[in-house]
Amino acid sequence: MAAETVSFTAPLSQGFGYGIILGLGFAFALLMIFITWALRRYQNEVQTSEMFSTAGRSVKSGLVAAAVVSSWTWAATLLQSSAVAYKYGISGPFFYASGATVQILLFATLAIELKRRAPNAHTFLEVIHARYGTIVHVVFIVFCLMTNILVTAMLLTGGSAVMTSLTGVSTPAACFLLPIGVVLYTLFGGIKATFITDYLHTVVILVVIFLFAFSAYATNAQLGSPGRVYDALVAASQRHPVEGNAQGSYLTMRSKEGGIFWVINLIGNFGTVFLDNGYYNKAIAASPVHAFPGYVIGGLCWFAIPWLCASTLGISALALEGPARLSPDDVTAGLVLPFAAVKLLGYSGAVATTLMIFMAVTSAFSAQLIAVSSIFTYDIYQAYIDPAAKGKKLVWISHMSCIVYSIIMAGFATGLYYAGVGMGYLYLLMGVIISSAVFPGAMTLLWKGQNWIAAAASPPLGLAVSLIAWLVTTKTQYGELNVITTGENYPMLAGNVAALLSPMVFVPVFTYVFGPQNYDYESMKQIRRVDDTDVAAAAHVDIELIPGEAGPSDIQSEEETRKLNKAALYSRTLTVFMALALLILWPIPMYGSSYVFSKPFFTGWIVVGILWLFCTLFGVVIFPLWEGRESIIRVARMMAYDMVGVRPAVYRGRKAEADASGVETPTEQIGEKAKEADTPAY
Repeated sequence: MAAETVSFTAPLSQGFGYGIILGLGFAFALLMIFITWALRRYQNEVQTSEMFSTAGRSVKSGLVAAAVVSSWTWAATLLQSSAVAYKYGISGPFFYASGATVQILLFATLAIELKRRAPNAHTFLEVIHARYGTIVHVVFIVFCLMTNILVTAMLLTGGSAVMTSLTGVSTPAACFLLPIGVVLYTLFGGIKATFITDYLHTVVILVVIFLFAFSAYATNAQLGSPGRVYDALVAASQRHPVEGNAQGSYLTMRSKEGGIFWVINLIGNFGTVFLDNGYYNKAIAASPVHAFPGYVIGGLCWFAIPWLCASTLGISALALEGPARLSPDDVTAGLVLPFAAVKLLGYSGAVATTLMIFMAVTSAFSAQLIAVSSIFTYDIYQAYIDPAAKGKKLVWISHMSCIVYSIIMAGFATGLYYAGVGMGYLYLLMGVIISSAVFPGAMTLLWKGQNWIAAAASPPLGLAVSLIAWLVTTKTQYGELNVITTGENYPMLAGNVAALLSPMVFVPVFTYVFGPQNYDYESMKQIRRVDDTDVAAAAHVDIELIPGEAGPSDIQSEEETRKLNKAALYSRTLTVFMALALLILWPIPMYGSSYVFSKPFFTGWIVVGILWLFCTLFGVVIFPLWEGRESIIRVARMMAYDMVGVRPAVYRGRKAEADASGVETPTEQIGEKAKEADTPAY
């Protein structure tokens, strides 16, 4: 007999929903307009093409880490992790977190190689073009854009579903309104806007997760302690045991379906990191020696977010639901988290969830806008339409790309809603579609032997193999093809595994049949920065004063290269060790032993999650403030001088230099620059 299901009704008003979507969106846009004005006035950060897409290549590790955490905290991070906790128990949050953390850690190696091989690149696709030429470039443009489209579709479908469930706003309206504020602040601030708003979004998300965790495990009237949550999970296991779990328990890492999800999650997320130009944008924007620590700190800090969030809200949904269960459609749509939030905190829980999901959707969406606009600007327009385009034209192309892409994706997400395709389906599908380009893409930076034929042929051949594996498995297992059967775990597992592994056969075969390339990486170093003199002239600012425009001196370049070479060695060693720890050393013994958690062990598990989130708070909230304290104090002081009228007639700013470590440091040139401009210095 099927379990009784419970319907989820919106606890908030439509007015509240529209107020959050539009009000907060415009508030962030106004904030970014102000910040952009302040950075331009006091730090000469004029929105040139280079500044829009690379932030002057001067971002420090703390802000890089915060941006990585925010960009990787999609709606799916919070919603899908809670859904798998609801379906598989305590293993679900860990399998989600570990299966999506190793990609960020391993990407640190690619980030270092990108900085070493192509110091002036704007996108990863420019590197592909420099090495292989047009054919491979076009192939990877298609796969990278498919990645961005799938990720954006997940953001909008998941975010709009939660907004509808919590506030009753129209789902199509949410799909079209959610991007508005993001587009506005991205247009004004470029990638620097995404870094700053990512930081603010991360702060809100962490605060909300702490709120739910302390409610479930300390203050809630029904739960209120790990011991009571444990007892409720034992009772839930008896009411509806989980098929494939050890003893049918929610309190075990031994979960057959959870393990299948783990593999799908692991493979699919290689594509969404290694093929998402947004992550390369952040690596490019990082100061040379800050890319590696930024991604390592970001990966380790991010792990705690889905782990504790799902271990709180997904588990609380199980503990509080009673005999009536959420319907499978609601679970797939991502409604486990809002259901648990309302059960835990009532109206306040609904408000907190609305804020958290809004932050997760908009922060990740802004990264997608920069990623797509960079591809259209540098890899399509400048590469094939107007190679001589200068900064002003490229900035305009970037802005238009953001607007057009947002409109197209809003319409696409609306179409998916009417077709009955939810976020959970897209999350499982993404690896099938894009992961065949992961291996040849990574080898572009890591292996000099891969030839252009292997790079061009492997992704489409791998896609064909993955689609065949996915659909044939569906037909064999279930007899028909529809949204329900193609979205089951076994077909998705077959398609994902085929997508990631088949190019590992194709690439060596094509390389050695047609001959290795033996590439020397020199053409990557020939990538040049954009001529932004027209933008600087229009802004009446010396091009040399704009961060990142002058480029490092020969001595600084040599020092940066030496440190990058050392970081490359560290990255390979450290990231591989941490990946093995999260994928083998920690979970496999627990999975293999079929251990069912005792009450003390469960308590310790939750305590570790809370402590880890405190470490995340330090790594991506406090540390970036500490790193940027000098700039913050300097700008605040200059603003104070402006407010009391002690300021030059035209503020010319000062030129920041990078010391040997690559960190921007104050120079003594402000007085000299002021003299040259015939204006007093601060």
